Amino acid sequence: MDAFRPHVIVGASKGGVYIIGLWRRGYWRGPTVLINAHPTCRQLPQESNVAIAVGSNDEVYPISRHDLEAILNTGGMNKTFLYFTCDSGRLPSGQISRQGDTHNQESLLHHDVLPRLIDSVLCPEGPEMHFIRTWKERLSIERNNAELWLGFSPEQIMRLWSTNGHGQHLFDVHPGTEEYRMVSACFKALPMEQQAYILSPPETWYPVRALRIQRVENGPQGDASWKPYYKSLVRSLEDQGVEFEAGTHTCWAFHGCNNEALECFDGGVLN
Repeated sequence: MDAFRPHVIVGASKGGVYIIGLWRRGYWRGPTVLINAHPTCRQLPQESNVAIAVGSNDEVYPISRHDLEAILNTGGMNKTFLYFTCDSGRLPSGQISRQGDTHNQESLLHHDVLPRLIDSVLCPEGPEMHFIRTWKERLSIERNNAELWLGFSPEQIMRLWSTNGHGQHLFDVHPGTEEYRMVSACFKALPMEQQAYILSPPETWYPVRALRIQRVENGPQGDASWKPYYKSLVRSLEDQGVEFEAGTHTCWAFHGCNNEALECFDGGVLN
C-alpha cells in the first residue's frame, strides 16, 4: 500500500474481505467502493468515504435493506452511500417491470454507474452528493437547458405567473412563447441512454406535439403545500450538513393523471 499509494480501492465479491482486513489493521482509511456486502463487513471507518453496491437478488451474499442501512450508519456523517437495486412491484399480470441485481451486478455496466461510484467516494462533499448530481448527465442538453430556464424553486417558477394565484388558477401558455417551447422541449426530450420503459419506439415519439399547455397558478395550494415542503427539504439538508443545490435536490418530472386529479389543480388546497 505504501509503495502504490492508491487514490481509491474497489473490492468485489470475495475481494471485499481484503478491504475489511485493511480497515481493521489500519492500513487503509481512504475512499472505498464495495461491490457486494461481504458478510464480514459490519462496521465502516468513520473517516472514509465509502460506497456500497448491492442487489436485492444477490444469491451469494444475501442481505436485507435494513441490515445494509445499519452498516452504513456506522460510517461518518455524509461519508457513506448505498447503491441498491431491487425488484419493482408486481403488475396485475404478476410480472415485474424491473429486476434487482444478482451477485454479478449488471446495472453497474449501464449509465456510467461504476465510474460514478468511484468518482463519488473521491468527492469532498461526500459520495451521495456526487452521485445524485450526476443524474443530470443522463438527460439531454435540451432537457437540461429547458429545466434550467423554467426554474427549480418556487420563486423561479412563480416568475412566470400572470397573477398572484388567488383567483383563476389555470392559464393557457400560448404557442410560440419561450415558456411553451421550454415546457415542450422538457416533456419531449429523450434520455441520453435507452429508457427503462419502452412503450413505443423513439420514431413514433418524435412527431408527437403538445396540443395544449396550461400553467397552474394556485396560491393557496402553494402556501399550504409545496412552498412549506420545499422549505422543509432545504432545512432537512442543512441539518445534515449538506448545502441545498437547486437542480440537484429538485428536478422536473412528469406523471399521468385522470380528470379528477386535474380538477384538484383548479380547486383549493390539495389534501
